[in-house]
Amino acid sequence: MISVSIPDIKDFTSQLFLKDSFDSFCFIEGDIVTFNTFHIDGFVQKGFFDTDTVLPEYSYWKNVREYCFNIIKGKRTPLSFRFIFSLSPKNIERIVSQSVSSIQPEDVNGLYLNVHFDGSRIICVTGTSFKTFTLDKTLEHVWDEMVTKFLHQKGIPFEQQ
Repeated sequence: MISVSIPDIKDFTSQLFLKDSFDSFCFIEGDIVTFNTFHIDGFVQKGFFDTDTVLPEYSYWKNVREYCFNIIKGKRTPLSFRFIFSLSPKNIERIVSQSVSSIQPEDVNGLYLNVHFDGSRIICVTGTSFKTFTLDKTLEHVWDEMVTKFLHQKGIPFEQQ
């Protein structure tokens, strides 16, 4: 687990809400505090859809990003927001198969990126969740490194805490 501080809030929020930078992440849940507190659960309600298509467990950020942006846009900065993202199941499987680890893809609940804006700063914290107990920290370290590479690749400056 690593924690990074994002010094350029305007650029980061632009990447988050206006660009496709985070679109491939699964959206687990989020809270946005403006004149009210808005809670959004990313769990896909499959009964809503008239389709036989296999649906993902969670929405992708690209499918909820615009709704979240509509809540925060305006003249006033939100008081806070908090989002939990996860790497998609397909990408988790790819990373697990590429890492030198005893962990199997089916043992992983999620590789998470928690984004929190408290009104004055943005902190991003990585996290891993497994279905079974393990002392193997290989995947956790690989995920932490991937997140820092992702931020570099997107041109998002950060300071590791």
